[in-house]
Formats: sequence, C-alpha cells, structure tokens
Amino acid sequence: MTTLKAGDKAPNFSAKDQDGNVHQLEDYKGHKLVVFFYPKASTPGCTAEACNLRDNEKSFEEKGYKILGVSADSTKRQQNFKNKYDLPFPLLADEDKSVIEAFGVWGPKKFMGKEYDGIHRTTFIIDEQGVIEEVISKVKTKTHADQILG
Repeated sequence: MTTLKAGDKAPNFSAKDQDGNVHQLEDYKGHKLVVFFYPKASTPGCTAEACNLRDNEKSFEEKGYKILGVSADSTKRQQNFKNKYDLPFPLLADEDKSVIEAFGVWGPKKFMGKEYDGIHRTTFIIDEQGVIEEVISKVKTKTHADQILG
C-alpha cells in the first residue's frame, strides 16, 4: 500500500482522460491538485464520492484546486460516468495501472470475506509545487469535499 506521505514529491504521471487527452503532473504546476483514486466508475460508493466533489466544485475553485479522478476503467467507461453524473473534472482511464501503482494505491483488499487485489480508495492533495500536502486513506464518500477542504 501507499508509502507516500505529506512532504513527499508527488509521482510524475501521464495518463489519458475520458476524451483521450493526456494529463501529467506538470500540467498542474501552480495549482493545488486533488487526485482521487476510486475502485470502479458508476458503482455506488464511487458515484457518491464523485458527486460530492462535483457538488462542491465552487468551493474547490475558490481555493484554487483542480480535481482529477483516477481508476483502471476504460476511457469509454470513464466517459459514461462523467456524462451520466455531469462531472466537471477529468477522469483518467489508467488501464495499465501506471498512475495507480506510482501512487501505491493498488493492493490486497477484502470484500465480503474474499480477498483480491484492487484500488484502495485514496485521495492525494498536492500543492502548487507538486509536493503532497495530505493523503486521505479513510475516505468518507458522501462528505469527501469536507475532508479535503476541512
């Protein structure tokens, strides 16, 4: 699991969003960046989390934050998720898990007694210089914006 912590330099990443546009860490220099990793597009917890961030977009904007969602879903699935819930931020389709692994959020999980590997719901708050300010590993999907903007 993630060994990244506050004060660490964020991993450089490059991945395509739902429309095939490439996003890299350096694109966000000079902005605060919220990178939220979620297990699967359009599932209940992920939908609650993404919609909570969407509903608080103005507050994020006022504080100078950009938001990026990341999962291992295909561009098509990310596009459907973004369109269905009118999400105002890019969703990265990290199918090869390069971003997920760079941030250390892939690993063993338990669900209903079964163990499997998957994405751990984790959010990274990165400052204007690309340094991690905070890692939120106990994400409250329905009130996630409060956890970030606190």
